Amino acid sequence: MIREPKNRSQQDPRSLWDLTALYQTEAAFEQDFEKAKGQLEQVKAWQGRVQENPRAAIRESTAMDETLEKLYTYAGLHRDEDTGDEQRQALAARMESLIVKAQSETAFLSPELLMLPDETLEEMQKDPAFSDYSEMIRLLRREKSHILPAEQEALLAAMGEVMDAPDDIFSKFNDVDLPLPKVPDEEGNMVQLTHGNFGPLLRSRNREVRKAAFEGMNGTFEKFRSTVSAAYAGSVKGDVFRARARKYESARQASLYPLEIPETVYDNLLTEVENALPALSEYMQIRKEKLGVEELHLYDLYVPIISDFDMKLSYEEACELVCEGLQPLGEEYIATLREAFKGGWIDVYENKGKRSGAYSWGCYGAHPYVLLNHTDDLGGAMTLAHELGHAMHSFYSNQKQCFVKAGYSLFVAEVASTCNEVLLMRHLLKKFEDNKPAKAFLLNQLLEEFRTTVFRQTMFAAFEKESHAMYERGEPLTGDALSRVYLALNEKYYGSGCVVDKVIENEWMRIPHFYRNFYVYQYATGFSAAVAIAGRILKVGAPAVEDYKKFLSAGCSVPPIEALKYAGVDMEQPTAVREAMQVFRDTVEDMKKMG
Repeated sequence: MIREPKNRSQQDPRSLWDLTALYQTEAAFEQDFEKAKGQLEQVKAWQGRVQENPRAAIRESTAMDETLEKLYTYAGLHRDEDTGDEQRQALAARMESLIVKAQSETAFLSPELLMLPDETLEEMQKDPAFSDYSEMIRLLRREKSHILPAEQEALLAAMGEVMDAPDDIFSKFNDVDLPLPKVPDEEGNMVQLTHGNFGPLLRSRNREVRKAAFEGMNGTFEKFRSTVSAAYAGSVKGDVFRARARKYESARQASLYPLEIPETVYDNLLTEVENALPALSEYMQIRKEKLGVEELHLYDLYVPIISDFDMKLSYEEACELVCEGLQPLGEEYIATLREAFKGGWIDVYENKGKRSGAYSWGCYGAHPYVLLNHTDDLGGAMTLAHELGHAMHSFYSNQKQCFVKAGYSLFVAEVASTCNEVLLMRHLLKKFEDNKPAKAFLLNQLLEEFRTTVFRQTMFAAFEKESHAMYERGEPLTGDALSRVYLALNEKYYGSGCVVDKVIENEWMRIPHFYRNFYVYQYATGFSAAVAIAGRILKVGAPAVEDYKKFLSAGCSVPPIEALKYAGVDMEQPTAVREAMQVFRDTVEDMKKMG
């Protein structure tokens, strides 16, 4: 039976994260808040004088950033515990305003640094006594042509809060105000549809249950197409405005260039995945046969297709399973996971008003945090492994790097998380090798990982590419136009294998990652890299683990493409994605042999 979420006060305290690792009291938070304002005043005093002592200006700015990061992390985590709580919202809003103020009033720093002779910047970059900032200076020099004069940088930074408004509007609507209907569960009870129970309902073996959930969610968004499309159009326009202001050729280039990712990486992904669509259609045929339906619909894509095996896992069991599956990463890694389970790192269950989905978030100088809306199934265990991968990436980077170099690139952000998932799945396949129903179930799960993480996210990437290109071409971003694009992509990806229900044209409206432009493709590239890394760890053993930890510890001390090379993967070539697609094809063939 699907349980409706409790109030947060009704949750077992042991299932909640402990934010006192950041601030013991509200007074301590307020003390740091005042400290940050003072630091901001100190940094502002450098305006027009950076050339007098650029090293000191950079150090003071960095110290301010570290304080702001801690404050912002606490405020954001506290808000996400209950997004309907006005006091929490107000605290987060205060921090967002301070962040925007700091960005605006210190925007002079980069332009003034770039006014220095390049020889001076190069000397700073190579100075061993200033090595913490070497990559920052290198990237600053690299982006010189996209840095604006100080007055324009200040204006652009001051617009930050306004430019982020579409994401904020969508989040409030999606997490708080969205009027989802009641739908039947497997026992015939009418339950409130939520973001937390949508997944379990879609995985129901009762076809009417999953159809009702599918239509209830996407149909509700259809009623608000004008509102949501206006929010998303505002987000796209903001992306394009920033790109043009900084003299990039496109919003996509503006997103990828600072990460040092060639646009060919994005295009190679689209090409290699689309080349594998015939194998996806074969998988759809297997799914259709296993479910015994005359027509396969999109609401049939999430239910396990093995009827005589299921894997129910409590949260505690999921924790133990994750430790088993990640054992190849070594005792040190596992010991840290166990500390996460008992040390207040993780917020486990859905409660009323809690932010939907799952994430890992943290700041330098404190352990990372993981938000879950845990479900008692294999999907819940996989989500746990995934988010812990993020957390451990941050943990290792923070341990080995200084504050300035600890934050890793978005491009590699999904590698560690997905590597955990791949290792866990390989463990399960080995564990159940002689159990035919279990093996078939797990092969199905692996195929679903490919479908949802590679095919689905690549389809999302194609949607983002086209939606931004539409606006850059001068085409209006109406709800109808965006829905037509999204429907056409679903027909391209799934049309030869199943019935593409028209209501799917509304699904783009409920994807929060679209407000973080050109991010989702990295799930697919990250998965491809993770498949390669996990395979190397299982084949080579300890030396590969050490290489992998070197990658985890790299932070942004080297470009992301180079960091991945530490772990044995070169993403500048299409090879990793192509090989991942071959693993998918091989898994489809293995599934066929199961009969």
